[in-house]
Amino acid sequence: MGLLSVLLGLLGCDQQRISELEEGVSTEADVRARFGEPEKIWDVPAGGRILEYDRQPAGRKNYMITIGVDGKMSALRQVLTPENFARVQPGMMMQDVRKMLGKPAKITPYDLKHEVDYDWRYLQPPNTAMVFTVTFDPDFRVLRTGSVPDPEATENRGGPN
Repeated sequence: MGLLSVLLGLLGCDQQRISELEEGVSTEADVRARFGEPEKIWDVPAGGRILEYDRQPAGRKNYMITIGVDGKMSALRQVLTPENFARVQPGMMMQDVRKMLGKPAKITPYDLKHEVDYDWRYLQPPNTAMVFTVTFDPDFRVLRTGSVPDPEATENRGGPN
């Protein structure tokens, strides 16, 4: 029950933090004041950068916040969406997938198969707990992808989720 209240608190906090930021007005300092230090910072080829804020493994959202060359926030996106998952194609490099989706909830190596699975937990609209898995080959290129109901959510059907 304690974990549930922490998760609900995080969700509420994220919505409040997001509502306090405005594209084209808020600065990188404003973003960091509300979200803290990013998990990772990605450089944008045209200038600026993307601050990655992950809510994995307990949460079901990852945020990418773009800071333009002027130091102002130009976009705030929740990236764990079916539309983004559809963009992950066989042959893509792991680093490109990571830039698109953020840090995964879980990484599972399969040494005998020479594969590695990266899992992201997400909510399929309107409110279904799912796991999106990307399987990489030894060169960290995408072999395949898939989504399944989140087994941790279905195991707890009798109680609160």
